[in-house]
Formats: sequence, C-alpha cells, structure tokens
Amino acid sequence: MKGRVLRSTGSWYNVQLEDGRLIECRIKGKFRLEENKVTNPIAVGDWVTISQEEGLETAVISAIDKRQNYIVRKSPKNQYKRHIIAANIDQAVLIVTFSKPRTSLGFIDRFLVITEMYHIPAVIVFNKQDVYKKKDHEKFAEAVAIYEPLGYPCLQVSAITGHNMEAFQEMMLGKTSLVSGHSGVGKSTLLNTMRPDLQLATGKISAKFNKGRHTTTFAEMHELAKDTYIIDTPGIKEFGIMDLELPEVGHYFSEFRAMLNDCQFNNCLHKDEPDCAIKYAFVEDQIAESRYMSYLSVLEEIQ
Repeated sequence: MKGRVLRSTGSWYNVQLEDGRLIECRIKGKFRLEENKVTNPIAVGDWVTISQEEGLETAVISAIDKRQNYIVRKSPKNQYKRHIIAANIDQAVLIVTFSKPRTSLGFIDRFLVITEMYHIPAVIVFNKQDVYKKKDHEKFAEAVAIYEPLGYPCLQVSAITGHNMEAFQEMMLGKTSLVSGHSGVGKSTLLNTMRPDLQLATGKISAKFNKGRHTTTFAEMHELAKDTYIIDTPGIKEFGIMDLELPEVGHYFSEFRAMLNDCQFNNCLHKDEPDCAIKYAFVEDQIAESRYMSYLSVLEEIQ
C-alpha cells in the first residue's frame, strides 16, 4: 500500500493512504543504518510503501519513494548530522515579524540560502500588520525593496484583522507549502484562520524574553483544500547550514549569480580578493548591505 507521511514523532509515523485512511506506522531498522547522516530517515511529505500484518492496526514502512525535493538544516541536537524538515514541497513560506518576536534579515537570508540550495521557491510573509508602528511599515518597505527584485514575493498580513488573508490563501492553493519561522510569529494562528477546525495550539509571547514559546512540537502536514497542503513546523531559532563549501556560497545569493564570472579569480570568496565583481557591486549599492553581511556570516560559519 502507498501513502504519504503526515506526521512524525521520531519513532512513529502517521501515514495517509491513497484512499484517505490514516494508519500509524513504524520503520524498519535498515532505514536508520542507510541514513545514518540524518536524524530522521523519513520526513513529513515522504511518499512511502507500507505493509500491514493481518489483525494489526499498525503497519511497517518498507520503502520510500524517490523525493521530488527536500529541505534540511543542521540538527539542533547534533551539529554533524542533518535534520530533514520536510520532503516533496512546492514552496517554502517564511512567516516573519518585526517585533514580539523580532525576525532579523540575517535569519531571512539563511532561510533563503537553504531554499536556493534545494531549489524550492520561497515566499516571505510579514505577519501582525495590525500592530505595526511607523517604523515597522518603513522596515516592511525596506524588506520589499530588497527581496522582491530578487524574485521572492513579499506579503503583509494580519490573522487578527484579516488583512490580505485572501491573498495568503490564494498563494497556497494547489500546492504543498512548508510554513516556517520563529516561535511566536503566528504560524498556527494564520493556519487556524484559514481552517478553524485544525485547532492548532497557539502560545503567548514571553514578556521577559520577547520570544514565542514552542507550541508545535513536530512537523505535521494538514490538508487545507483539495490538492492544497501545508506543513506546519516547530518554531526555529536559527538555521544551521550544512553541505556547503566556501566557493559555493555565492551561488545561493541570487543577486550574486550574474556577476560570479566577472571576478578575477574563479574561486573568489568575494571577501579579501582583488578585482572582485561582487565587492564592486556592493560598494556601488547594487547589493544590499544586509545581504552582503549575511553572505559573510555564512562564510564565517562554514569556516
């Protein structure tokens, strides 16, 4: 029988069969041996083959279909292992807020580097428009000026007032979307607004630390409408980047790509080298300062 993994708790997986039935599954030990570089050999979004013994309500996952794509980050528990966030994704939606909690441009850029690495289109959704102050509107305008010319759609929304929620829903239609962001940015509230019967848990912001409390424990896929799925993920503090060599980093900053062949050296890191097209473009304000600083930050992490 074939099915798609909707939820993983680490040792058990909720799988939706092609006929719509849900079944709880475990995996064979061989997957752990074959995928020893990842913390989770099977991810939400995977299509799998399962076998069920007669008389049992549970089943065993015996095979994983080839993935269309997947997205990973450094495991928060083991820096030498990768954690697969989700598989078979049509787009990645990053929910950000300017305060309570604050999402930095550096965090956004790291998310975009990872989506570029795995060839997944990305969208940036700025939530909590209802509490924007003048400086927040200015920050939004600055962010749009940075990211939309690079091909990343930006949308300002409010789950509380309904501002642009129709556009947000249209963005999701007919796709499987990974929804990510810091704890407290309102991911679950946005999804509950679109489909109230989901009743996803929401949490309050910590007054002491101005950060959200984790309410989503495991990544989980939900069906919003016909052929429309969202993968709700636990709040992420930071994106640890793996599987990237220093000379490759510039290829995942989209505004760098057209200029990479104009540098004097083929292996230019765009940092200290002479006759660097990227540094020249930065000095000439063709590359946003925040983007170039994010690039240097990624280089430093890999080094």
